[in-house]
Amino acid sequence: MFKVLDLKQIFTAGMILFAVIDIVGSIPIIIGLRKKVGHIQSEKASIVAGCLMVIFLFLGKEILNLIGIDVNSFAVAGSFILFFLALEMILGISLYKDDAPESASIVPLAFPLVAGAGTMTTLVSLQAEYETINIIVAIIFNIIFVYLVLKSSGRIERILGSQGINVIRKVFGVILLAIAVKLFAANIQNLF
Repeated sequence: MFKVLDLKQIFTAGMILFAVIDIVGSIPIIIGLRKKVGHIQSEKASIVAGCLMVIFLFLGKEILNLIGIDVNSFAVAGSFILFFLALEMILGISLYKDDAPESASIVPLAFPLVAGAGTMTTLVSLQAEYETINIIVAIIFNIIFVYLVLKSSGRIERILGSQGINVIRKVFGVILLAIAVKLFAANIQNLF
C-alpha cells in the first residue's frame, strides 16, 4: 500500500485537491461566516477536514465495493463532478445550492466547505492513478494551506481584493476542467 514518495504525484494530487477544495475561492464565504458568527475555529476545522479526508481515502473503496461500484466507474462519475465544479468556478455560477449555515462550527467549514462531496469524490478518483502515501502527503499540504487561509482570511481579502480572488478562482477553474477531462479519458477506457 505504501510505496515510495513521488514528488510529481504529490504535486499533481495536491494541485487537484487544491483546485477542488478551492479555499481561496471560498474566502468570501469564510468572511461572511466570520461576520455572521464572529470567531472561526481554524485549527479545529482544519483538523476535522483532514481527518475526514484521510478516513474517506481509506474507506472510500470499501464503501464502493460494498455497494458494487468499481473505482473506474466512480472516477468517471467524479470527473463529471469536477467538470461541474470547474464550470461553477469559471462562469461564476452556482449549480449546487445549499442552505446558508447558521454557525461557523465544524459543519459548514470542515464539511462541506473543505471536505465536501467534490473532495471525497476526488480522493477516491485519485486512487485510480496515484499511490496512497502521495495522496496523504497532498492532503496534509492542503490542510496546512486551508488552516493558513482560514487564519488570515481577512488579510488575504484586503491584499487581493475581490477582483484578485475572482481571477484566482477562474484560473483554478480552468485547471480543474482540464483535470476532469484527463480523469474521464483515463478511466472511461477501463470500463469497456
